[in-house]
Amino acid sequence: MEVSSSRPLFVTIYATILVGVIFSSFYIHSITWSKVSHGNVSCDYELSESLPFLFLICMSYSNADFSPLDLKPNSSHLAAEGAFLAPSPQPQRKGLKPVWEVPPTSSKMPPLKAFRLTKELVQRRVKDNIIIVTFGNYAFMDFILSWVKRLTDLGLDNLLVGAMDTKLLEALYWKGVPVFDMGSHMSTIDVGWGSPTFHKMGREKVILIDAILPFGYELLMCDTDMVWLKNPLPYLARFPEADVLTSTDQVVPTVIDDRLDIWQQVGAAYNIGIFHWRPTDSAKKLAKEWKDMLLADDKIWDQNGFNELVHRQLGPSFDEDSGLVYAYDGNLKLGLLPASIFCSGHTYFVQAMYQQLRLEPYAVHTTFQYAGTEGKRHRLREAMVFYDPPEYYDSPGGFLTFKPSIPKSLLLDGAHNIESHFSLVNYQIKQIRTALAIATLLNRTLVMPPLWCRLDRLWFPHPGVLPGSMTRQPFICPLDHVFEVNVMLKALPKEEFGPGISMREYSFFDNPLMPRQVKESWLDVQLCQEGSQNCNVSNSTGRLEVLKFPKRSTEDKTREEKFKNRVKRYVGIWCCVENHTPGHIYYDMYWDEKPSWKPLPPQTSEDDHPPW
Repeated sequence: MEVSSSRPLFVTIYATILVGVIFSSFYIHSITWSKVSHGNVSCDYELSESLPFLFLICMSYSNADFSPLDLKPNSSHLAAEGAFLAPSPQPQRKGLKPVWEVPPTSSKMPPLKAFRLTKELVQRRVKDNIIIVTFGNYAFMDFILSWVKRLTDLGLDNLLVGAMDTKLLEALYWKGVPVFDMGSHMSTIDVGWGSPTFHKMGREKVILIDAILPFGYELLMCDTDMVWLKNPLPYLARFPEADVLTSTDQVVPTVIDDRLDIWQQVGAAYNIGIFHWRPTDSAKKLAKEWKDMLLADDKIWDQNGFNELVHRQLGPSFDEDSGLVYAYDGNLKLGLLPASIFCSGHTYFVQAMYQQLRLEPYAVHTTFQYAGTEGKRHRLREAMVFYDPPEYYDSPGGFLTFKPSIPKSLLLDGAHNIESHFSLVNYQIKQIRTALAIATLLNRTLVMPPLWCRLDRLWFPHPGVLPGSMTRQPFICPLDHVFEVNVMLKALPKEEFGPGISMREYSFFDNPLMPRQVKESWLDVQLCQEGSQNCNVSNSTGRLEVLKFPKRSTEDKTREEKFKNRVKRYVGIWCCVENHTPGHIYYDMYWDEKPSWKPLPPQTSEDDHPPW
């Protein structure tokens, strides 16, 4: 790395903030220096928050000297285009091309017909008669790379990815990922849940299952918005009599160990994001009827169609011990994967059921979530199971993080109800609002804090937490329970909303992919009276021992209004109040500026709009 004494390589800012005072004393220490351009930003906002405690860290680094050798085992970086891939050692079978082995740069890509789905193509990747398959379009390139990397880290290379567009097919081929052409001619953009194209993708999955099963191989079919955390094949092999093993949306545990869920106690939908098929006559019959059903009516959601078919007959149990049940036509043997270890977005991110039961999870599927694809990606990042390229851990302006101090009374005192939940969340929103303002002034990327909630968020009326679930109160809730992650990441017009504010997940600095340099270098800051010597908002520190920051400023009201216009859209809703229509309650970024504000659902249809 080229070293310079012009600017600090990393900056850490921390402060004790007294009630009624925006900022108190800061201190500065500089360790490492590098040519990093921070830029100067003048103070534009009146930061008049009353925060009991605030811990701020601003960091920046250059990845020019970054080495993957510094990473912990099973860690690497991925990107949609051009990222470094560090394959984990894999036991190679004779004649099998290793995953991640890229074609020679001087070679030409084979013709499209070479990627057609055939028994021979699948046979090249099969191991122990099992093939693991996912599929998607180019919009999910980073999800697919993460999916593949998680499997290869687990020593599994018997995998294939179905490409729904040629752009994805070509990109995966040049990265050394085993890929085949689904012939879907799908759009390369994110299609969105529930759209006609979304349902077309569902039908393509069923067509794919129906096409592969006649080859005679076991099929572990997965959606791309899930990740593998543990090798599932030994678990699946425990149930050799099963024709189909499927995950579910069950949120109440039926077992406390790693047995199959008790089918008589599972009332939730069977989720087809993770399921295993054996090429039995019953399974092939189900796949064909399922495909025919969906092709005959494009309004049927693939998952609903699957549930309808397998519930046509459900019971009796196959035997006393396995947990399998006769389903569908009375011959199909079905098993329900335990929701505690084949996790949904609720049992993993909200309940942390596997932790409470002291079990090791095999997989997590990003269901039960909000904010679309961006919300899914953010949740996986919060859990540190998503692979990002090195530049994700770099930011030209540096990073800023803070540690709020939440009064015990807001977390634990009184009943867990709507009022106590909003008191806790609003307290945190106010601090995050201040941090967003500082981040935009310093042109730094804000690392969000962990967010505490007292109530769960769902899309239907509920009493705060789902009865019978293992949700603890309070709990660290996913960011998308309160914030519109997709809006926070959206490029809003600067003329109307001011400059964008980059952000990272709360576990960012705990991620083993985080370079050591960032964690070990820091600067302290001292707050000062505006107008005093060297007191201005700036990322330019030179070799100063103190970075001074004005306590408050009101220089630019226009920019302040743009900032408000932006961050008002960052918060979403809590849902849903029982016995009231509508039942959602809007969060308000500026709730504290409205003396009469209360956590109430809209009382009329005219009131049913965000607070902006």
